[in-house]
Parts: sequence; structure tokens; C-alpha cells
Amino acid sequence: MRIVFRSALILCLGLSSLAFVDPFYGPSDEEDDSITWYAWDEAIELQKENPKKIFVDVYTDWCGYCKKMDRTTFKDKNVAKLMNEHFYAVKFNAEQKESIQYKDHTLKYLPNAGRRGIHELAYALLDGRMGYPSFVYLDENGDRITISPGYKDAKTIKKELTFVGGEHYKNKSFNEFSQSYGK
Repeated sequence: MRIVFRSALILCLGLSSLAFVDPFYGPSDEEDDSITWYAWDEAIELQKENPKKIFVDVYTDWCGYCKKMDRTTFKDKNVAKLMNEHFYAVKFNAEQKESIQYKDHTLKYLPNAGRRGIHELAYALLDGRMGYPSFVYLDENGDRITISPGYKDAKTIKKELTFVGGEHYKNKSFNEFSQSYGK
């Protein structure tokens, strides 16, 4: 009976230690499956050293769909892979108070704009159409490629990331691309 008990104890201890390690892939590394988010200034600096497009998630703290995308869409491992491969991803709070330096301009928070105030960078990126969430794609020079307003599920944003990241926007419209996407 002791041998059975010891064997069971050893087996349980061995299995409990495996709870922290994926038996097929080694230790779990969640960073590989998540989007690397940068502050605005970090992305601009990284872009100078290693040119890459920038994806800007313009959000607010009170936006329910912004939070839903953080919980679902941006947790999708395929979304993360496309994002990290083609973009420097930036989360930008449209109501942040800190000033930003960009292209020889200091952009500030405007407390009297909108209901809760607005940051000039968000206003400029979105052409004054302040809906959340909104996504702005910038090229390697920091020039806007397109604005994409509204909630996106993983399937929809993967299509957008492929369209912009793969530079399909240079020779076809999004509608033309969408007709052949995934076929």
C-alpha cells in the first residue's frame, strides 16, 4: 500500500510542477502571443531606427467598445502576430493631458474641446471625427494611410492589418482587396 501511495504522491507532485510548463512547447511565453504596445514617443523613435508602419488605437477610458476590443480582438494570437510583424502598435488616449512632440509641433490637451476635452494629436489623426475606438494607420514616414473607425472583431481587423501591412493599399482599394481576401 505504501508503494502505491508513494507512487501516487510522486505522480501528483510531478504533474503539479507541469502546471507551469506546457508539455509540448516548453515554458509558457505569453509575450509571443500578445501585441507589443508602445507609447507614441517610443514608436516614433523606433521607426527612425527600423522603419515600420504605425498602428494607432485612439481610445478613451470610458469607451466600452475600446475595452471589449482589448479583452477580445487584441488578445487574438493571429492579430498579435500580424500587428507585431508589420506595425509598431500604439494606444493613444484621446483625452490624455500630456503634451506630445511630433514633426516639429507640440500637440497639447485642449480642455474646452468636446465634452471632456481632447488631445490635439487625436484630433489631427482623426480629422476631427472623434469616435471611439478609431484606428489610424501611418506609413514609415509617419504619414497617414487611412483611418478605420469603430469596433472590429479579430477577423475584420486581420483583414485590415493584412491590407495595410502587406501594402495592398498601394495598388487596390480595400473593397477590391476584400473580394479576394481569404480565397
